[in-house]
Amino acid sequence: MSQDLYAMLGVERDADSDTIKKAYRRLARQLHPDVNPDPATQERFKEVSAAYEVLSDPQKRSAYDRGGDPFGGAGAGGFGQGAGFSFTDIMDAFFGGQGGAAGGGRGPRPRSRRGQDALIRLEISLAEAAFGVTRELKVDTAVLCTTCDGAGAAPGTQPVACETCRGAGEVAQVQRSFLGEVRTLRPCPACRGFGSIIPEPCRTCAGDGRVRSRRSLTVKIPPGVDTGTRVQLTEQGEIGPGGGPAGDLYVEINVAAHPVFTRHGDDLHCVVTVPMAAAALGTTLTLPTLEADVVDRPEEEGPLVDPDLSTSHDLEIKPGTQSGLEQVLRGRGVPGLRGGRGDLVVSVSVETPTRLDARQTELLEELAAIRGEQRPDGQVKPRQSSVFGRLRDAFNH
Repeated sequence: MSQDLYAMLGVERDADSDTIKKAYRRLARQLHPDVNPDPATQERFKEVSAAYEVLSDPQKRSAYDRGGDPFGGAGAGGFGQGAGFSFTDIMDAFFGGQGGAAGGGRGPRPRSRRGQDALIRLEISLAEAAFGVTRELKVDTAVLCTTCDGAGAAPGTQPVACETCRGAGEVAQVQRSFLGEVRTLRPCPACRGFGSIIPEPCRTCAGDGRVRSRRSLTVKIPPGVDTGTRVQLTEQGEIGPGGGPAGDLYVEINVAAHPVFTRHGDDLHCVVTVPMAAAALGTTLTLPTLEADVVDRPEEEGPLVDPDLSTSHDLEIKPGTQSGLEQVLRGRGVPGLRGGRGDLVVSVSVETPTRLDARQTELLEELAAIRGEQRPDGQVKPRQSSVFGRLRDAFNH
């Protein structure tokens, strides 16, 4: 052979396969016809591709090193149409080793792969969302097959090399083009790219290395979660095929509606109804707080809420309180996920009696006479606008 294939690639005769591949990729980027259409460069590209075809194949390289003709009689001029090269390697040179035409990586793919993430939904009460809770869950996921320990083969057997691809996981499809014979690597259809075949699959898992099972696990819900919050449990999801590592389990929270409190962010809102006479004269009410919903926990888990915070609050209704008046109890709302705690906003609703007996009617008529309210003139005012509207009106005045 009149040309030195090692010199064509610019490598030493003892260069390893990785060095040869890197040299070819570097030259392919420079000489490919799509990059440099010069006819002389195209001929040079054919020669470099043919040299790589020989030196990347251990058998052809060995024959060439012994002085043989790796092209089977193509002679010194055999670097043209008679030589083949890997289209996958060309794509590697331009796309970073992902063999675009082949649709995957080089070599057999592993049977063991990471499992999928799993999602379950959990409904909790508002108090549990505010102060946190620990729950026992039943989950139905893929778990490791204990019969074959994830290998997929029946006990006492082993996977064997695929005869079609000889363990490579890939087969070559050769097509002719103006560059010569273009060899495209594709996953082996016999072994599906694994490079091996399981002759006797495990009867428990049918060769998948995993089975579905229901199991129990404990999840700790942190204080301050809300509907839509997801708690991540690392490696508690689906076991992967072939006994691969498990994915993650996500617990999505749904907070049930509370009969008294409405949540807005970290703040709680409620309405207190006060009789007309009590609103006029003033009074003090006992208002239960969210802590009143918390049940006793086992001593080993510790207190769920601050023991210094009581389960009720004395709400003072001042004389003359009107409907819609709001009182804000600082720090009695929902703890935030990042610290702090919201407020409890109490709106007062004054209740007007609808059923009066004769004595009550007499007393109210007497009061109306004293206050001159037997025939009052109604005060007509525009409807209250939004906060921004009231601010606008204030600036306009």
